[in-house]
Amino acid sequence: MDERRDAAVDASGSAADGAGSTIDDAEPSVRGRLPAALRRRIGIDVRALAAFRIALGAVLLVDLALRARNLTAFYTDAGVLPRSLLAESSPLARFSLYAVSGEAWFVGLLFLIAAVAAVALAVGYRTRIAAAVSLVLLASLQARNPFVLNAGDTLLWQLLGAGLLCPLGARWSVDAVRRRAALGGRSLPESSRFTGPQSALLLTVVVAVYVSNAVVKLRGEAWPAGEAVGTVFRLTYLHGPLGGLMPESPALLAAVTYGWLALLVASPLLVAAAGRVRAALAGILVAAHLSMAFTLQIGVFPVVSATALLPFCPPFVWDRIESLAAPEIGRFRSMAERLLRSLRSTRPGSTLVDLASKIVPDRATRERLVAVIAALLLVSLLAWTAMGVGVVDAPEPVVAVSDPAESDWDMFAPEPPSTDALVLATATTADGDRTDALHGDPVATDRTPSDARGYPTARWRKHFSLLSADDTDRIDATLAHLCDRAAGFSGAETEAVTVSAVEVDVVGSEEIWVREAGTRECR
Repeated sequence: MDERRDAAVDASGSAADGAGSTIDDAEPSVRGRLPAALRRRIGIDVRALAAFRIALGAVLLVDLALRARNLTAFYTDAGVLPRSLLAESSPLARFSLYAVSGEAWFVGLLFLIAAVAAVALAVGYRTRIAAAVSLVLLASLQARNPFVLNAGDTLLWQLLGAGLLCPLGARWSVDAVRRRAALGGRSLPESSRFTGPQSALLLTVVVAVYVSNAVVKLRGEAWPAGEAVGTVFRLTYLHGPLGGLMPESPALLAAVTYGWLALLVASPLLVAAAGRVRAALAGILVAAHLSMAFTLQIGVFPVVSATALLPFCPPFVWDRIESLAAPEIGRFRSMAERLLRSLRSTRPGSTLVDLASKIVPDRATRERLVAVIAALLLVSLLAWTAMGVGVVDAPEPVVAVSDPAESDWDMFAPEPPSTDALVLATATTADGDRTDALHGDPVATDRTPSDARGYPTARWRKHFSLLSADDTDRIDATLAHLCDRAAGFSGAETEAVTVSAVEVDVVGSEEIWVREAGTRECR
């Protein structure tokens, strides 16, 4: 079997990019069958880590591009959450780099730095530094506006943090090419597995999401009854590009509901199983998540989830991919070698290198330290997940800080929403014309609830869903921004903006509720 043929990463490859160890699986008689089986399940092929790294970099770029569409709205003082309001609602936000300035140019500069770090991560250049910079900037960005986040955002930073402890640059990277050159052109081993607390942590982060969501869904009624997916696709505000094309067949929708629930329940097999069983389950989950990207408007969650499953793919998958992509890998290696040659003239002087060697711990110490950190995080994650699903009771001091039961993994659980959430955002110009303040197109003078529309993006929807009626400061800031937004759309001065939330029952009477969120004079 391919798993039995896995060789260890050489010392230079392992140490250059992470802590932990790579263990040869070809000695089950010496090590014992149980340890060998455990290594197969918590170990990760270093090529899987490379693919995971590339996908993470790409997802970070996509996330930045999607956020950049509303950079002013969500991350500047001219938007819906000025820093003065942020400090009141989220004390930890003062540590965000994005809260240093409320100007759009400064936020744009940080976006650019984050994009450069994401590209460096994707190509594997100074991988650990790139991952660390990406993590700091991602956490800062999310802290700048916590009212537009969803489960995908939480999972993304957790994956990036867990990946930071693994040798993401061991293969298919500029760092790997540099190590190969340092070894005199000798090739790295063809197939290897990274095993340690770090790999166990990364895999557990993913499985914990599925297990937690499965437990919460099973406590509801719609999922065990096979009705949940049908309800979800009646929510027009969630429709992605192909969301409206889902057939309204009760039998088909029930089958999809039970199929997805079965995948969630079976998710522990991602760790408990190995080989083709694990590959098949991971592949089906990836396909399911990618289908969500086309049918549901839920931000980056589908692509983040698909990325999270790459480390579960066993060696035979990467053997096949590597054989098919050999020409591209060769071209990348040549490009990386040219890049390294061009950068050699800018390498730091020997004095700086000597100083760094005195400050940074030696390789063995770093490996032990990273392994200890990963082990502590793994134990904490397991305990948090157990408390979150009710296996054990959370201590009062823990609940006082953050209740594990109120996790981010309750997507569409225990029940999916039963009302379609739409919005009427109407701006009136000095000439009496009406413009949709969110979408920018002209609208009728007297808009009825039937004119209500979905939100422009998933983040706008999240913002309004967390905008409570008694939060007058945030409502006023939102309306003030919509005044400027509408003026930008129409090119004319905006006199007033009115926003109303419209909810439509999708599971029973189809009753419509209209609630005015607020009105503001723009002059």
